[in-house]
Amino acid sequence: MCGIWAVFGSDECLAIQCTNAMKIAHRGPDAFRFENVNGFINCCFGFHRLAIVDQLYGMQPLRVKKFPYLWLCYNGEIYNHIKMKNHFEFDYQTKVDGEILLHLYDRFGIEKMASLLDGVFAFILLDTANRKVFLGRDTYGVRPLFRMVTDDGFLAVCSEAKGLTDITHSMSSPAKITPFPPGHFEVFNLKLSGKVESVEMGRFHCCTDEPKHASYNNLEGLGTGFELETVKKNIRILFENAVKKRLMAHRRIGCLLSGGLDSSLVAATLVKLAKEEQLPYPIQTFSIGAEDSPDVAAARKVAEYIDSEHHEVSFTPEEGIRVLEEVIVHLESFDITTIRASVGMYLISKYIREKTDSVVIFSGEGSDELTQGYIYFHKAPSPKAGAEDSVRLLEELYLFDVLRADRTTAAHGLELRVPFLDHRFTAYYLSLPEEMRVPKDGVEKHLLREAFKGMNLIPDEILWRRKEAFSDGLSSMKKSWYTSLQEHIESEVNDSQLEKAAKLYPFNPPKTKEGFFMRQIFEKNFPGRHEWTPHYWMPRWIKATDPSARTLSIYKPDKDE
Repeated sequence: MCGIWAVFGSDECLAIQCTNAMKIAHRGPDAFRFENVNGFINCCFGFHRLAIVDQLYGMQPLRVKKFPYLWLCYNGEIYNHIKMKNHFEFDYQTKVDGEILLHLYDRFGIEKMASLLDGVFAFILLDTANRKVFLGRDTYGVRPLFRMVTDDGFLAVCSEAKGLTDITHSMSSPAKITPFPPGHFEVFNLKLSGKVESVEMGRFHCCTDEPKHASYNNLEGLGTGFELETVKKNIRILFENAVKKRLMAHRRIGCLLSGGLDSSLVAATLVKLAKEEQLPYPIQTFSIGAEDSPDVAAARKVAEYIDSEHHEVSFTPEEGIRVLEEVIVHLESFDITTIRASVGMYLISKYIREKTDSVVIFSGEGSDELTQGYIYFHKAPSPKAGAEDSVRLLEELYLFDVLRADRTTAAHGLELRVPFLDHRFTAYYLSLPEEMRVPKDGVEKHLLREAFKGMNLIPDEILWRRKEAFSDGLSSMKKSWYTSLQEHIESEVNDSQLEKAAKLYPFNPPKTKEGFFMRQIFEKNFPGRHEWTPHYWMPRWIKATDPSARTLSIYKPDKDE
């Protein structure tokens, strides 16, 4: 995890432009570097480093003797870099996982290079010999990337949009800052002036296709056909493989543990594999909540069962309200459910950074979207509709849950790893018959639970525990975070302000006082940048005015039963 930034064709002094790159310094607290491109006086790379792999050669832009004309700035982890290096017999100069991009690009070109990367990444690759600039981003956008192109061909790129908002350039109309689409690559011609011209935007992978890199990695025991026992075994093999490949790190590994199904499966598998791989330290797990919150109790149960070194972080609504603005600034979003759920994750990341030496953090993101875990999936009109919505949610993860997970951890210089979004695991799960993937017997994620039944990986009561709305899970039994937040907002926003909301914010107008409150904070920090949140996250197939599961008629939190 790190922060990348670059400008091509700047007509402003580069020293002034570089101050913008400092806005993402939190992403890489270990070191930073700015480098001008020889021969192109108005092109520059900026890099903030979090050292995870290869302490010695990990600075960027990455350049190797063999390809003096290639410059690479990337943020990510390529889990199959050694497999690819050995298979194609590449001659490496460093131990950096990103070096594989240079060799694959040299041999196969940009599209095939991107499709052979098993990992999470956002990259800027400059080829001065052929005068090309390439951008690319992983399938689910686990790593963030924003770009700004002006009508005269000035290109600026950054891990977070805030590193581009104050860039100065003479332009007739303000340039839009847009998130780079996940699973895509873009090709620019680089002119002698340093300006660029976009010549191709292509998609190298979509989540329903088996990734091209799968054919270079034979997994023992994978069966064919859709017989239930075969499917369950395949799910287990692919999930364990997803966790195992993510153990690649020279820094300590920990895991977020909410006590729900997803994070419990990740934590339990991680602890098991860490013992097998003989990691020199115990795995730390982290949960956050009020003392009597259901999540904290469930997480404690799991931690005892799997024998992790467990940390509990206390949460109070007052603390949550205090950091709201900080959280919105890091998120660059005004989506209600994203902000609500980010507060707890932001505070727990802060604790991990300040109180422990864990830097690489595993988490359960992506499972709800993949395995139809949201409560509203019970109302899907058909298995086909459920399957289609699952793909839609996965394709929009970079706007919501993956955005939340990246920004709240990166805010504190941590690197997030999300095994449920492993390309191979997701492609396999999405290839299963639609009927197999629907909620069953009143329980969502039935197939995933069934796959781990009888494995003794996590306690049975956790394996079959119903989904909590995140704001319920970390809350006190007496009063939820959701309720406390509404009370605070009630004192900040009055009815007449809400009535004028649609006039004030015609794009995506807030419908609730909470929505108005969040939007005000967002607009204060990022005026006129509403297009970064193209729509609100909302449940389907039910009349919902609020994204929280707790407002749905079909939701029954444990504590009300």
